[in-house]
Amino acid sequence: MTHPLIPQLIDLATPLAQDLGLEIVEALFQTNRRPPVLRVYIRNPIRDTSLDDCERMSRALEAQLDAKEIILDTYVLEISSPGITQDLTTDREFISFKGFGVIVQTFEPYQGQQEWRGQLIRRDESGVYLNLKGRAFAIPRQLVSRVKLDDGG
Repeated sequence: MTHPLIPQLIDLATPLAQDLGLEIVEALFQTNRRPPVLRVYIRNPIRDTSLDDCERMSRALEAQLDAKEIILDTYVLEISSPGITQDLTTDREFISFKGFGVIVQTFEPYQGQQEWRGQLIRRDESGVYLNLKGRAFAIPRQLVSRVKLDDGG
């Protein structure tokens, strides 16, 4: 379950990221840790996300979090890139990663397979669409259990 502060934190972090040429991918507040950990995943849409991107975002967000006093107790702020094993779940992620290699897994076999590798075309209400060796292929959305970026392995 998402922590109740996450929407407020994302609203605060999004314009900061945009000013730095970055995007917020996800935010998690792990209150089961001591001290709690606020982990924010960012992405540079133009090039690979660098350590410098993470540091700039960390400084900007930390200053705003301190100024707004959203989190009153001690916490650890971690800014990171989601990496290549990221699952795609939101419409924004499916748009951002159009053309990227993905692995689509299904709950049950579809046309004899439960795993498909191809380039992401799009996702809509009825399906996930892949480019499989130059041919567009649709997998019914209700059968899709997971879509993740393909690391090529």
